Amino acid sequence: MEPHKMKTIPTFGYEIVRDHLLSSILGKHEADVLYWGGKEVARQFPLFSMEEASSFFMEAGWGQLTLEKELKDEIHYILTTEDPDTLNIEQRCFRLEAGFLAEQKQKTFGYLTECYEEKNVKHNYVKFTLKWDLKEPTS
Repeated sequence: MEPHKMKTIPTFGYEIVRDHLLSSILGKHEADVLYWGGKEVARQFPLFSMEEASSFFMEAGWGQLTLEKELKDEIHYILTTEDPDTLNIEQRCFRLEAGFLAEQKQKTFGYLTECYEEKNVKHNYVKFTLKWDLKEPTS
């Protein structure tokens, strides 16, 4: 197998783990554990810049991440997919992706960063808002 050739995971297999098994195992702690897990994934797969986040999301099978707007102390991203069923917006918890984005931004920017997600079921997208505090440097 070529070193850069990616294996594809069937969507159904991914959905079983992501949407059913994890929520069943983690129960009421799902959101907190997935957020921490997303931060850990970001530490294991560091980006050189936030511009790489979109490529990472595609390679991870998380969907298409697009920068919506950037302000002085926050950034907004939109997560979509070509196949509306892939995101499973109504059922899926998106704290894994939120934790990943928060940790990547914190690492690349150097300030304490949090990320919040809003599901838009009607239009089939998730909006991520990253906020940081310029009074809270991480180093």
